[in-house]
Amino acid sequence: MDWSIQEIAKMAGTTSRTLRHYDDIGLLKPSRTGHNGYRYYDGPALVQLQRILLLRELGLGLPAIAEVLARETDTVRALSSHLEWLGQERDRLARQMASVQQTIKTLKGDGNYMAQDMFDGFDHTQYKDEVEERWGKDAYAKSDSWWRGMSPEEKQDWKGRAGKLGSDWIAAASAGISPESPEAQDLAQRHVEWLRGIPGTPSATPGGDVKGYVTGLGEMYVADPRFAANYGGEAGAMFVRDALRIYAEANL
Repeated sequence: MDWSIQEIAKMAGTTSRTLRHYDDIGLLKPSRTGHNGYRYYDGPALVQLQRILLLRELGLGLPAIAEVLARETDTVRALSSHLEWLGQERDRLARQMASVQQTIKTLKGDGNYMAQDMFDGFDHTQYKDEVEERWGKDAYAKSDSWWRGMSPEEKQDWKGRAGKLGSDWIAAASAGISPESPEAQDLAQRHVEWLRGIPGTPSATPGGDVKGYVTGLGEMYVADPRFAANYGGEAGAMFVRDALRIYAEANL
């Protein structure tokens, strides 16, 4: 069974022109071409198109998508990685929705703010002992004071940025790009800039060992399942570690 290019375009929410372009650049070939010149696509072609669209959602350009498709030939494994990332995005968005719904309910009601609901899932003290052991009590005290001094809106904004950074790392790892790729190195730069914005950390302290701090964090992300979970598991954490190490060697 196959479908015409017009049918596929309608089902996939794209255009026939886009599908023809994918054919022209070798990204998605039709399974057959009719005597009238019309392109037709079978089941495997639809799977390929689904992967292309998923990778586009991750922000990859067409050359990068072609590279990923050529390298990752195990379709089930690739789609399983996509599914894992989508599940994490779903959970993240669901929690954000619940947080906003609670805030709206509060604003419409008695104004009794429930902070534990507004910032559900974010506990900035959970690594207190480890921070003090690794970087000293002063480091934790400064970062704790910085956090407590934020307004609820600033805390929500910071949490959103952290979540977006984590989801972008997961997306990049799921896409199969290399740690030294421009995309991964852009993420590493964002990560370091994010760290620099947290008072008390070596990256925000004049004269601090930023390079050692960044590479050490990367190793910790892999070694500690709690950190690795922020990047989709051990494999994702290894990708982050390698990208941060490469960035640190070249720039810090």
